[in-house]
Amino acid sequence: LDSGAVYTLALKTHIGMSIDTFRYFAGWCDKIHGSVIPINHARPNKNMTFTRKEPIGVCGIITPWNYPLMMLAWKMAACIAAGNTVVLKPAQVTPLTSLKFCELVVLAGFPPGVINVLPGSGSVVGQAMADHPLIRKLGFTGSTPVGKTIMKSCGASNLKKVSLELGGKSPLIIFADSDMDKAVRMSCNGVFFNKGENCIAAGRIFVEEKIHDEFLERVLVEVKKMKIGHPMDRSTDHGPQNHMAHLQKLLEYCQEGVTEGAKLVYGGKRCDRPGLFMEPTVFTDVEDHMMIAKEESFGPVMIISTFRDLDEAVIRANAVEFGLASGVFTKDLSKAMRVAESIEAGTVFVNTYNKTDVAAPFGGFKQSGFGKDLGEEALNEYLRTKAITLEY
Repeated sequence: LDSGAVYTLALKTHIGMSIDTFRYFAGWCDKIHGSVIPINHARPNKNMTFTRKEPIGVCGIITPWNYPLMMLAWKMAACIAAGNTVVLKPAQVTPLTSLKFCELVVLAGFPPGVINVLPGSGSVVGQAMADHPLIRKLGFTGSTPVGKTIMKSCGASNLKKVSLELGGKSPLIIFADSDMDKAVRMSCNGVFFNKGENCIAAGRIFVEEKIHDEFLERVLVEVKKMKIGHPMDRSTDHGPQNHMAHLQKLLEYCQEGVTEGAKLVYGGKRCDRPGLFMEPTVFTDVEDHMMIAKEESFGPVMIISTFRDLDEAVIRANAVEFGLASGVFTKDLSKAMRVAESIEAGTVFVNTYNKTDVAAPFGGFKQSGFGKDLGEEALNEYLRTKAITLEY
């Protein structure tokens, strides 16, 4: 209801992975510890250093509108497990999920003041959190321009610790020797999952030149099968976009692609039905200089380009300022590993896509941000290390 996610996806991913995340980090609560470090002795005495992992204190969390519960869980579970208190600001257009979560927190018996929710605009509430001298850590998921503003404010206020999960333009490279059926299926999933409102969406698909026509033909078959409809209908594949302003930006994005000379082969317009529905869209003949080749749509738009060899694909995939996720499809393990090692992205999927897990660290490179959600590494975002040295 808050984000327009189709029912089956909301149940499995929005809610299912949120539950898994809290359960995973609950298991870490009694396993956070420091280490003993041998150091040089001040003879004739002896010395020893040990470290403590301590909570930071009051932490701020700012979450996006595409996954209002799951993004809350990804950050809050690690934050609470590390022993902190939290102030959460949900996205202005999806506050209901966080408020309902707060109601459940009270019923679960959390002490007052541990979890706090402040709905409101980013320019007022978000800015106040970034500026506040008693908040010592801020975790943010959202756009790169807003992330830069938050980072400046956190530095100017009290040098609070920051973790940023920002925009992406994740490349998906498909070689001619890949399993075509799986590559097509996973490409569609990588682009159209959650109506394309997905931070690691396959923002640009590089297809080896010799299989481009077959790949495009099969993609169009799959896209035409997608059922667009009410998100509460369990048979629906593709629901409405989150809000009107975003839908308008998507339509302008597609128009820019056409203006620049990309070939629009399917979709590109609003559905002729009530609601904020956009047709799944496919572009091909997309060249590197085009805006749609460099900027993410954050919507159901597939961008297809061709390549001739591995080196060309990697160079072009790395030629953007984002590095959140990436993928490669090939039956050649050596080729897959060469791509995985060369791609400048925090996550690389090999012969799969969108396969995130609560135990695996998640975060980007370059202007996709820094810091990690999920996995053991996420705990370090909400802990500080103290070294204690003694003499005896």
